[in-house]
Amino acid sequence: MAKMGIALQLYTVRDLAAKDFAATVKQVAAIGYKNVELAGFGNLKSAKEARKALDDNGVKIVSNHASLAPLETELNKTLDENEMLDNKTVVLSWMPEDRRQDAAGWKSVAGVLNKIGGDCQKRGFEFAYHNHSFEFQKFEGKPGLDILFENTDPERVKSELDVYWVQHGEHDPVTYINKLANRLPLLHLKDMIEGHDKRFGPVGAGILNFKAILAAAEKANVRWGIVEQDTTYETPPLQAIQTSFNNLKRLGAI
Repeated sequence: MAKMGIALQLYTVRDLAAKDFAATVKQVAAIGYKNVELAGFGNLKSAKEARKALDDNGVKIVSNHASLAPLETELNKTLDENEMLDNKTVVLSWMPEDRRQDAAGWKSVAGVLNKIGGDCQKRGFEFAYHNHSFEFQKFEGKPGLDILFENTDPERVKSELDVYWVQHGEHDPVTYINKLANRLPLLHLKDMIEGHDKRFGPVGAGILNFKAILAAAEKANVRWGIVEQDTTYETPPLQAIQTSFNNLKRLGAI
């Protein structure tokens, strides 16, 4: 069983990247993150420029987020861009609210994602869905996330499970890791700080049981654990991701 690799979702350092993507990647690499997930190119204009900045710093892309509209309307263009980036895993980052109003809506988008995933497969790409906590609203007695995955082909639509958002949705991350085992190539790693406001926190700084999460991830054949912190509040983002890196090292994940 291969050990799960560790990467960083660059959305965490988006404000820095918006000013200087290349310099930010250099700082990320200096901390120890040699693999990243993309969510845009910061101040750069093209995939080609982003690829150069990453290559110059010895950083590889493990996956790339995309919104639903380009995946539905210009998939080949999106995949061409990812080929330029030498990336083979495309992740749907968000499900628009008007597509998830009821069980029928979730079943409908499942059909859409099955088609996108199948078309990705034909070109040698992997396709995954990234959750937040709205997917845990129940319809006909089931969370939307369950409806989605029960109505999609595990070979066409994978999961990028976000453990913070599972906890935020009042479910157990380990239970969902086990439930989605073998269709879970990617796992978003971020913590929840204790308190009523449920603040985002660096891995290992909050209430999530990362020892159990990491053990379950290994059993589920997760390929990449991807550190993300949507907001770092008063903590500079580079300091926050350094804390996550140090704690993952302490936990034996690095």
